[in-house]
Amino acid sequence: MPIRTISAFAISAMLAIGAVAAIAQDSFTPPASPEEAIAMRQDMMKQNGGVLRSAGSLSGAEAVAAAQTLLDNYTHLPELFPEGSSAGSDALPAIWENWETFTAIFETGRAAAETAVAAAEAGDAAGYSAALQTIQGTCGQCHQQFRS
Repeated sequence: MPIRTISAFAISAMLAIGAVAAIAQDSFTPPASPEEAIAMRQDMMKQNGGVLRSAGSLSGAEAVAAAQTLLDNYTHLPELFPEGSSAGSDALPAIWENWETFTAIFETGRAAAETAVAAAEAGDAAGYSAALQTIQGTCGQCHQQFRS
């Protein structure tokens, strides 16, 4: 099977998972325990990483779906950091000591994801790409300050 076909299938599968996750996010349920919060946030961040790795090559409905997944995830990620949810994770105590700074990073990512959705819907490739770069920047910014 040609590599292009394999890549197309992989991207389609990832977007299908993202679409299901986006639908599931509409009925987001906060975690019941710190352990559940850790698992949920790690899954969301892994999903974000996968989406960001391929989102730049997408257009049309696929780009909208990718951006919507990022928007949904960035909207809920702060809720997945309840106090006391650092054991067994790479989360630093600085998160809760600097909560406003921490959540501001997520707000920047959420706003950029909202911009990415609008740009993708409008067919604005440059705007979509710029929004993705902003989102990628928030990943690094957060991990540098708040992850061990």
